[in-house]
Amino acid sequence: MTFQSWFIYLTLAILAALTPGPAILLITTNATLYGWKKSVFAALGNIFGLFCMGIVTVAGLGVILESSILVFNVVRYLGAAYLIYLGVQLFLQKKGRVEANNSKAQQNNISRRKLFFQAFGVAVSNPKAIVFLTALFPQFVNVQEPLAIQFVILITTLMVVSFSFLMFYAFLTDRVRGWLNMSGRDSIVRRVSGLFFIGIGILLGASSQR
Repeated sequence: MTFQSWFIYLTLAILAALTPGPAILLITTNATLYGWKKSVFAALGNIFGLFCMGIVTVAGLGVILESSILVFNVVRYLGAAYLIYLGVQLFLQKKGRVEANNSKAQQNNISRRKLFFQAFGVAVSNPKAIVFLTALFPQFVNVQEPLAIQFVILITTLMVVSFSFLMFYAFLTDRVRGWLNMSGRDSIVRRVSGLFFIGIGILLGASSQR
C-alpha cells in the first residue's frame, strides 16, 4: 500500500466520520445526558464494532452478505429491530430534571458497559456498513503485499478517525450540556433521539436498495 493510497483512504474515512448517522446521534445523546467522559465508552464501543465489521469483511462474509438477498435482508431486519428497540428505550426512559449542580449524579445513572454495548450494537446493526467496507477495502489493498499488515493499517485508520470525530462531537455537545439539562430539556433530547432511532430503524427495514 502506497502513502498516496492510504491518504485517499484517510480522506474517505474522514468524510464518512463527518457524515451524520446513528453513531453520531448516539454519542451526542449520551454526551447530553451523561457528559463527555462517559461518552468515551460509547466511542470505544463504536470502534470495536468497526473492528468486528472489518474482520467480517476480511473473512469473506461481507461478500456473502452482498451477494445473498436472503442473508442481507435477515441482517437488515435484525439491525432495524435493534435500532427501533434502542429508540423506544430512549423515548420511554423516565428521568426527572437534573440541576447543573447535580451533574455528577446524572453521570453515574448508567453503566459504562451499557454505553459500550449500545454503541457496539449501533455500529454493527447496519448491514450496509459491511457492504461499504467490502467494496472499499479491496480498492486499497495490494495483493502483492502482506494482507494482514494492510488490514491492520486500514482498520486502525478507520477506528482512530471514527473515535476522534465521535469524541469531538461529544465534547462540543458537552459544552452546551448545562443549557440542555435545564427545564426538562434532557427529556426532550431523549425523546427526540428516540424518535430519530425509531425512524432510522424503520427506514433501514423498509429499504429495498443496497
